[in-house]
Amino acid sequence: MVLFDATILLLLLHPDTSPPIDPATKLPVTKARERIDFLIHTLGESGSKIIIPTPVLSEVLVWAGRAGSSYIPVIERSAVFRIEPFDTRAAVEVALLTASALKSGNKKGLSKEQTWAKIKYDRQIIAIAKVAHVSTIYSDDESLSKLARSHSISVIRLASLPLPQEDQQMGINWESKAGEDEASHKTD
Repeated sequence: MVLFDATILLLLLHPDTSPPIDPATKLPVTKARERIDFLIHTLGESGSKIIIPTPVLSEVLVWAGRAGSSYIPVIERSAVFRIEPFDTRAAVEVALLTASALKSGNKKGLSKEQTWAKIKYDRQIIAIAKVAHVSTIYSDDESLSKLARSHSISVIRLASLPLPQEDQQMGINWESKAGEDEASHKTD
């Protein structure tokens, strides 16, 4: 399982979004959309699921404005995405994360420069990742990345994603989950 943060998901769903800055070049990441499309294609081919935590979804909906209402059905119908809620198990994980930070003497933990609201938000995303057994988070958010790494979850930045070969044919697998259900019922 992998997880997309708001930056990556917004770039996928809202093509006019500005890409993040590549730390190596100090310029916007080039061919951001192509990198994400290729990543989704690669993950789809391997059968991986892309987790979209509900806090990430809410952030994307805020930034997307009116277009946001069309995103939910697209995500829900796609076989590659799975929306994960902030549920009871995730709440327990956040409590453990916060209790650990308090025990160390700093409720903000590794994110001393961030607002308390941002830290709580990041902890919710990490808690959902832990509950969903996510191994990798795709993110350019430094505070989220630090927190993920401290919990043995790898983080991959957009600039690190490979580009597809120009001669390679590919497309995003937007197959409907309903299509999977229909196919499984045809064995009667």
